[in-house]
Amino acid sequence: MEPLRILVFGAHPDDGDVHAGGLAVKYARLGHQVRFVSLTNGDAGHYSQGGAALAQRRQAEAQEAAKVAGIEYLVLNNHDAELEPTLENRRKVTGLIRAFRPDLVLTHRPYDYHPDHRNTGLLVQDSAYLVTVPNFCPLVPHLKENPVIAYLSDPFMRPVPFRADVVVDIDDAWEAKLDMLHCHRSQFYEWLPYNGGYLEEVPRDDAERRRWLAERLGPYQAAITERFRAELIATYGPERGAKIRYAEAFEISEYGAPLTPQRRARLFPF
Repeated sequence: MEPLRILVFGAHPDDGDVHAGGLAVKYARLGHQVRFVSLTNGDAGHYSQGGAALAQRRQAEAQEAAKVAGIEYLVLNNHDAELEPTLENRRKVTGLIRAFRPDLVLTHRPYDYHPDHRNTGLLVQDSAYLVTVPNFCPLVPHLKENPVIAYLSDPFMRPVPFRADVVVDIDDAWEAKLDMLHCHRSQFYEWLPYNGGYLEEVPRDDAERRRWLAERLGPYQAAITERFRAELIATYGPERGAKIRYAEAFEISEYGAPLTPQRRARLFPF
């Protein structure tokens, strides 16, 4: 089988890692090509640092995480918290999809607390059909057909709750996913604890931080797994499905190519 090409659009330099880091590691281990794209540079995601210095720091963190997973990481130079579904950004996203020629595209749903997440989802949706239109972005060769597009999981219920069409066991990639997230120090040990009111809990030692992160994120990932336990059992069978500790879930978008049984077998060879 030819190597797959997997393209993940997140709003910020850590979104792809949080929602699809385990999946990315599994693809990379099988020799498939994975590219994460952050549509903003993350320059607002801190309480004491910002602007160019923070953007450069987050770019470096993303590249460190990419090395851990064996993937590519592209960070676009749009301001954090200011991403809009403009025509200019639609052209950028359409061009990125065409140039990479992915088999599978993952992104946020357009229902989310963060405007950057919502608008990332909208931009990918708006590009889905246009990637096949020759006269839109004519200098980048168009695709003959849409790739499969899927949404990253989220907990939001309105206006439509997330539906898990594909659930992947990431037990064998969990430690590597944690190593990816550990690279995003500005977020998991500084900004998110500050914003959540638990900054004083964060250890100072790097190894202690890694252990603390595992203790904090393990229950979060396990809750996602339990939420979709029935789907895991349907996919992996009763014995294995009941034992899986950590999983990632994805919802197929109707704007991309349909996930036929043949495509499912090829795109998710786990």
